[in-house]
Amino acid sequence: MLTAILTVVGLIILTVGIVWLIDKFVPKKAKPIINILLWLLIIFLGYKTFDSVYGEIKFNQLKEKRYKVVIESLKDIRDAQLAHRTVTGKFSNNFEDLIKFVDTAKFTITQRRDSTILDLEKTKRFGGVESFSDIVIIDTLGFVPVKDSLFGADPRYKTMMNVPGAQEGAKFKLEAGKLAEENIAVFEASVDKSVILYDQDKNLVNKEKQVVAVDGVNGPTLKVGSMTEVYTKGNWPKSFNTKKED
Repeated sequence: MLTAILTVVGLIILTVGIVWLIDKFVPKKAKPIINILLWLLIIFLGYKTFDSVYGEIKFNQLKEKRYKVVIESLKDIRDAQLAHRTVTGKFSNNFEDLIKFVDTAKFTITQRRDSTILDLEKTKRFGGVESFSDIVIIDTLGFVPVKDSLFGADPRYKTMMNVPGAQEGAKFKLEAGKLAEENIAVFEASVDKSVILYDQDKNLVNKEKQVVAVDGVNGPTLKVGSMTEVYTKGNWPKSFNTKKED
């Protein structure tokens, strides 16, 4: 934006200089017409400067509004994936299975309690003197549907694969696997910024995809999780959070 403004301002200054030169050296008969044309050019360039600045302001406002909606969907995907790992020990690599999991799976509610038991082996070893050992007993108290725990009566999880605010048919990319060396389950859900900002100025979108800033969404995609490291958060700053906090 700064480059465009400086360019237009430079042209305005150049045009004003030309007006001054014309006023100084051009014959009086031709001056009125040329001056009118040049002042019209100055007004046009001034408008372009304003439009350039205001256009980027509107772009940023719309971008933040759309990002926040998309981020809520990414958080839903993350919550479903974390539940999937808790129950199955791994993440899902496709939405069909993930939705089916939310629909049918249940969390096991357990209770841990300390207890003491007679250790027969120690008792025998110590010549019949009773010896006891501490143990932890895990009791199963019941089961809670994953769907109720995460989403209550809201059926939004059934369409969490769709990118909100984007063109019809746009979907998040979902990957899952394990880190080779650590054998730890990982996942990543992502969407390209150009999908979210499909109807915006291409130059502004390309510039947004190259963002590297503390208060911005870095890189070409909006995503949660990672396929290269143990990470289940998103790549957005806290300022984009709304209902759910990381």
